[in-house]
Amino acid sequence: MSVIDAYLDALWLEQGASDHTLAAYRRDLTAWQQQLERDDETLLTASPERFGTWMEQRREQGYQLRSNARVLSSLRSFYRWARLYGHIDSDPLANVTLPKVRPSLPNTLEEEEVERLLLAPDVGTPLGVRDRTMLELLYACGLRVSELVGLTGDAVNLRQGVVRVRGKGDKDRLVPMGEEAAEWLAQYLKTARPALMQDPTRPALFPGRGDNAMTRQTFWHRIKAHAITAGISRPLSPHTLRHAFATHLLNHGANLRVVQLLLGHSDLSTTQIYTHVAQARLEQLHAEHHPRG
Repeated sequence: MSVIDAYLDALWLEQGASDHTLAAYRRDLTAWQQQLERDDETLLTASPERFGTWMEQRREQGYQLRSNARVLSSLRSFYRWARLYGHIDSDPLANVTLPKVRPSLPNTLEEEEVERLLLAPDVGTPLGVRDRTMLELLYACGLRVSELVGLTGDAVNLRQGVVRVRGKGDKDRLVPMGEEAAEWLAQYLKTARPALMQDPTRPALFPGRGDNAMTRQTFWHRIKAHAITAGISRPLSPHTLRHAFATHLLNHGANLRVVQLLLGHSDLSTTQIYTHVAQARLEQLHAEHHPRG
């Protein structure tokens, strides 16, 4: 068994790393190994200087700082493991640093734009009521699109006003939906859902074709169509309303830890990107409206 295979097995056994994560680590380690083999070196005999040379080559080839930082993170994890288990005496990358990567701020919407988007569906039709309800839940609960389309009828509790969401890693969380979303959901369940489904006893809360759960791609097409109706021209992503949910909560004084729990982030550092979004917005407002901005 190669040292890469042994490391990836340890990642899977000890940390429960996903197939996607394991594949990414394998790509980075294999690329580094191939570079070393050109100089008759191995992963376990590499030097910090050789790594620096490789990073410079990658920059010349057009790799961005964020990509190089990810590679460094992958290799650091490998060398920490290798040192812990006695494969090497010292970590060759322990003192290697790269310039800090400025976080890329997610696309989000202003509160007024969210209101226009929510009002875009034609609620005089069952499809419009369905779409309005889905948009309301998406924004009120900060759901991922996959979480929204995966909801089943027994996942919502109108009496308590909460949604049980199954997120990444099959972890469940309870998220309050708020009065507006709850009212639309109640209307949808009473009128639109029965009209859209041939068999209302099927589990999908929001059906697409054949009473099956709507696909992420279908709902994303619906969002883009409603954005055009709402006159929103800025770039959108499947997470746009999720980003807006988090940013608007922080703008109104919500605690970062609470936002983390609502979003279902396992690590607070993942949630902290939204503090950068809020700060950037404050700086923009200051520049636009302060007399000395």
